[in-house]
Amino acid sequence: MCGKSNHYFFLEIVPITGRHHQIRVQLSTIGCIIKGDLKYGAKRSNPDGSIHLHARKIEFIHPVSKEKISITAPPPDEANWNLFQASEKNK
Repeated sequence: MCGKSNHYFFLEIVPITGRHHQIRVQLSTIGCIIKGDLKYGAKRSNPDGSIHLHARKIEFIHPVSKEKISITAPPPDEANWNLFQASEKNK
């Protein structure tokens, strides 16, 4: 799931290693700074100090039952995320 608005790109990232800040570092390295991420190159913060990074889906094997657990969350209810949802519906 990817998209773009007038000022932003929306990317679906699938981390492989799970290393600390993996997504933030790698996107910064290629010049694709996450909105609000001052630590990795954003020019200004978001009003609430957050960064625009959202874990939409997480899957793992339950340690006891050995069942695959899949949790999907909707994007935050905020203008930039809402633009992304609208662009996905128009595909």
